[in-house]
Amino acid sequence: MIRLIGLNQKEFILNAEHIEKIEEVPETLITLVNGKKYIVLETPEEVLNKVIKYKNKIFTLNL
Repeated sequence: MIRLIGLNQKEFILNAEHIEKIEEVPETLITLVNGKKYIVLETPEEVLNKVIKYKNKIFTLNL
């Protein structure tokens, strides 16, 4: 799960396992595998870094 900020300036938590794609249009648009879309204030690179950090945390804890 990653913390993001929506256009309404409110933080929410998104299950990173459900992300299908991330686009910059010019806002960052996250599309989930179920077709639901979220627009967030973070850049695509920031979202990607949060996903990588989350994944690294999971795999490190499972060792």
